[in-house]
Amino acid sequence: MLRRFMSLVLAISLMPCLAQAREPLDKPNIVFIMADDLGYGDLGCYGQQKIQTPVLDQMARHGIQFRNFYAGCTVCASSRSVLMTGQHMGHTWVRGNAGTDMSVQTLRTEDVTVAERLKAAGYQTGLCGKWGLGDAVQGNTGLPNDQGFDFFYGYLNQVHAHNYYPEFLWRNKKKEMLRNVVQGVGRSYGGFEGGWATKRTDYSHDLVVEEALQFINRSQDAPFFLYLALTIPHANNEGTRGTGDGQEVPDYGIYGDKAWKKQDKGQAAMITRMDRDIGRINDLLEKLGIAKNTVVMFTSDNGHHNEGGHNPATFDPNGPLRGMKRDLYEGGIRVPLIAHWPGTTPAGVVSDHIGYFGDLMATACELAGVETPEKTDSVSMVPVLTNKAEKQGQHKYLYWEFYEQGSKQAVREGNWKAVRMPMHTGAIELYDLSTDLGEATNVASKHPEIVNRLAGYMQEAHVPNLNWAPRGRTPVKQPVPGDGKPRF
Repeated sequence: MLRRFMSLVLAISLMPCLAQAREPLDKPNIVFIMADDLGYGDLGCYGQQKIQTPVLDQMARHGIQFRNFYAGCTVCASSRSVLMTGQHMGHTWVRGNAGTDMSVQTLRTEDVTVAERLKAAGYQTGLCGKWGLGDAVQGNTGLPNDQGFDFFYGYLNQVHAHNYYPEFLWRNKKKEMLRNVVQGVGRSYGGFEGGWATKRTDYSHDLVVEEALQFINRSQDAPFFLYLALTIPHANNEGTRGTGDGQEVPDYGIYGDKAWKKQDKGQAAMITRMDRDIGRINDLLEKLGIAKNTVVMFTSDNGHHNEGGHNPATFDPNGPLRGMKRDLYEGGIRVPLIAHWPGTTPAGVVSDHIGYFGDLMATACELAGVETPEKTDSVSMVPVLTNKAEKQGQHKYLYWEFYEQGSKQAVREGNWKAVRMPMHTGAIELYDLSTDLGEATNVASKHPEIVNRLAGYMQEAHVPNLNWAPRGRTPVKQPVPGDGKPRF
């Protein structure tokens, strides 16, 4: 009787702990890691021969490596807008890099983000790194803390994010001063003057990763969403003009003795440093005992760049693809995606599922057990992530548009890819990606019926936005809600 009584007391004492425990499929933690300007061919598992990425390569071997995954757009801000809202480029609010007027690069109060939906589901939400969808000078409608993130540490303005040794970073809505000294370039981007450091002490990438690790530590007992928006390997374009070297990194590491120009050493060192730090994220999840209840996804915001003074030919960053950042050919928008969820994702799978950034919304909502917002262009990837690929839904088509360089549009339907330059009026190029991954042969003249169908998709997908017009933005802007005054 005494033993039975003590067993009952022990069971009762453990009930609170049991109530807090979460099964692997009960609101898993979500860690979404995004590099900046990393090419499709920059990782070893995607064919890279010179830059070492052992952590990501191992994640691909133990998880799912996607070969047909796409960024939201071919440049920073619009791609992130697609990611956060689950709406493709014909629907999302922010459709490009704004230039001098950040109001058109600011999410509105009515825009629903992934973070807002996960917060409603009881998740702790954190963003560490680069935001790019609202800045302090434009009021608070687009700030991370007003768009669903409980915690934010990093950069608001994307030109600020070019500098790896900035004078300050944002902690939520307050500036946190660093020990670096910065030389400005005398020009403003959305109210912010870019520059490069003349005194380098605090490397922003390292600070951002440390904050991400601390966020995981703080949030380990409840479901959490960490959006780790790294700036590596984006170049400091302002630094390039000042010093000739935009690949800012504390040291060249294992590449120090290579017979490469210093910018190429810096490019490789940045990517390998990023890979090392993703390993630290994985190690912490294992140490805390939550790795099996955490899906980690890694990708890039668009294709590779040719900025900062490095030579892209050194590393062949787009692999078999045509184009790069600012193109709507595959090299500008097809990006790596690695999904690693121990015990849930099948190991060593190479998936040809066709998806894109907008699918994070439906995927996260299904994992969290909340409704996906009605106005999205999002298909949940949960079936393929949970080894049920036979039940995976498909997009009818994927759509992109871009307003720089005279404007352009693109559609992918199955293996067919259409590109039109300029938007609405240009001749449509057609490529069969099953036989022509490098988009070398335009077969539009041989398939007029397919061209007409994909042209119809372009017209269907595009909803006009007065802030963004094919021949340059009009002077008439749709207003950002609020009075436009900073609230901090």
